[in-house]
Formats: sequence, C-alpha cells, structure tokens
Amino acid sequence: MYRKELKVMDCTVRDGGLQNKWQFSDAFVKAVYDACVEAGVDYMEIGYKSSENAYSKKENGPWKFCEEKDLRRIVGENNTGTKLAAMADIGRIDFDDIPLKSESVLDMIRVACYDYQVDKGIALAEHCMDKGYEVTINLMAVSTVTEMALDQALSDLSKSKVPTIYLVDSFGSMYSEQIAFLMNKYKKALPGKTIGFHGHNNMQLAFANTIETIIHGANMVDGTILGLGRGAGNCGTELLLTFLKNPKYRVKPILQVIQDQIIPIQKELSWGYYIPYLITGYLNLHPSSAIKWMDSEEKDDFMSFFEQSIDSRKELE
Repeated sequence: MYRKELKVMDCTVRDGGLQNKWQFSDAFVKAVYDACVEAGVDYMEIGYKSSENAYSKKENGPWKFCEEKDLRRIVGENNTGTKLAAMADIGRIDFDDIPLKSESVLDMIRVACYDYQVDKGIALAEHCMDKGYEVTINLMAVSTVTEMALDQALSDLSKSKVPTIYLVDSFGSMYSEQIAFLMNKYKKALPGKTIGFHGHNNMQLAFANTIETIIHGANMVDGTILGLGRGAGNCGTELLLTFLKNPKYRVKPILQVIQDQIIPIQKELSWGYYIPYLITGYLNLHPSSAIKWMDSEEKDDFMSFFEQSIDSRKELE
C-alpha cells in the first residue's frame, strides 16, 4: 500500500461543482484547500479552465473558469506542498485563455477528451506543456469504447509528450476484472508513462476499483472528500489517505472539513449512492438521465426509471 511515487489528487471542488454549477462560497473552497494542504494531499483540482464563449458566468460560478484573481483570492501564491490543478474540456477552452505557467498559480492542466478527440487532446496538452504546466490526459468513458478504438487512442497517446494518462470510469460501470484488464492494456501500450485513475461510485465500487488500479501500478489516483462529485460521486479522499499508509498523509484535517463543510452542504446538494445511479452504472449509461430523475418528483419511482433506462440501452445497441 505504501509507494512513494503514488500521488493523490483531490477533485472535490471540480467534480463536486457539477452538482451546483460551481457555486461554492469562498469559505467552502478555502476550507477544502486548507484541509488538502494540512493533510499532505499532493494535488487539488480546484475547478475547470473554460472560455466565456463556452459557458455563461451568470449560470456558472468562478470555479468553472479558474481565473487568476479568483484563484489568488483563495490560495495566495500557494507556497505549499499541495499543487493546484484545473481541468480543460476539449472544445470548451481557447488556447489563448490559458496563461503562461509563470503567470498562474496553477501547476497542472488536466485535459479531458474522448477517444475520438485524442488528437485534439494531445494538441491542447502539449500546448500547456509548452507554457510550462504539468499535464495529464484523462481519457473519458472508456467503458463505452471498442477495443480497436481504444488501442488506436493509446497508440496515439504513446507517441505524445504527455507524461500521465488517466483511465476514467466515467459511468461508474466497471468491475475489478475490467479494471485489471484495462490497466494491463494501458501499461503495455504506454511504456514510461504514469497511469492515473478517476472513478465514479454508481455501483459502490469507486474505492475498490481505485485499489485495483494501485495494485496494477497506477501512480496517480483521484478522490473527493466524502465522495462529493457528479451524481453518485467518487472515491472518498479520506478513504485513500487512510488506505495508503503513507506517513506524509494526515486524515484529521479531512475529517474536520467533512464535519464543518461537507456534511452541512448535504442539505443543499444530493450526491452519493442512489438506485437511479446504480441503474445507469449497471447499464453502462451516462448518469445525466439519473441526475435529471433525481431532481424530479418521481425520483423514488425506481421501476419506471429502470424501464426507461432499459429502453435507452436498447436504442444504443
């Protein structure tokens, strides 16, 4: 369980912001940041880098854009051992909207793309590298990708300068056997690169699947505090820190922020394991339909949602 190369990325604000359009208070974001620093977390993903022509600032909070004035209001110069990351979606960020690393407190840009966007993902990631950032490419929704398409995407990634490639269980639909198979595929296809993992908890397997990737050599793993994230949420950061047995990690600050900030916000936001999320995970469907269902008056009518989801699955086959 102890491996000094293994890094933890906390994604609470970025992934959790999918639940409330990143409308977190400064006090909340500062508390999460302080907890990550005190806990020895290696990276905190504080939000997205997005362009204003892609998203409205009236609808989305500052952590959808991560402008320098907002970042520095929270972290100052971030003279700590915790590095800051932001995610960039292909097609949602203009290259010119990413400042030079020398002008930003961000340390890392994580490029999210699908298999059919890998060429664009590599271009954006290498552009960020040229500007001085650490980068990853997060290959999304691999549970829906054919093996031939995945092999081609990994082949393209192997030829890139990008040092870290993420296996992402976007739909929370994978079991440990699939994780092991894919980790072996990634390692064989990407010699010399770091493999990361980001999982969702639709079938309550995010923690178990993260452990599986660690066993198979993943050296960057994601969590969110108390699992706060889109829909069913993610592997708990507090679970990772207690599991890894690395003396640099301290779980007490994370428990404190759970008590002071995360539990209270549960009164406003609903995330975690619910039957509609299980159904989309089981059927390998995007959780958007479950999220919409959970916001409706029919949210406890599981059988109707199940039948609707079965029909959606058939339409995709």
